[in-house]
Amino acid sequence: MKSKDVMTEKVVFCYPGDNVAKAAKKMKKADIGSLPIVENKENKKLTGILTDRDLALKVIGKGRNPKSTKIKKVMTKNVVTCRATDELQKVMNLMAVHQLRRIPVVDNNNRVMGVIAQADVATRLDQPDQTAAMVKDISRSNK
Repeated sequence: MKSKDVMTEKVVFCYPGDNVAKAAKKMKKADIGSLPIVENKENKKLTGILTDRDLALKVIGKGRNPKSTKIKKVMTKNVVTCRATDELQKVMNLMAVHQLRRIPVVDNNNRVMGVIAQADVATRLDQPDQTAAMVKDISRSNK
């Protein structure tokens, strides 16, 4: 099975210059926990990712104003990604090793094609033991 077999193709995204309040509203409306951040609508080149954890720790936790804080100030810039043609096991390993619940799928030009979330794997992969192991690895404590 390949990444393209489980990825969500309809991706909600924002731009680095958008404020985090806009991003949070998009995340709430789409019921998602992260947004790929792309250069622009035309090329959709991935420049970062913003997660609900980023909002909680880097914005609210630091007392920043969500309406004036730009995404580029709090997003994660070094994003772990995969390709649509990658074997799903490789993607699951990346998610487990890096403790990621979501991973963007990009093409050879780093343009966003989709996203694979832990929930996509759990609901579309008929291998409960593998899914359980991945969830356990992603959720392990770093203490």
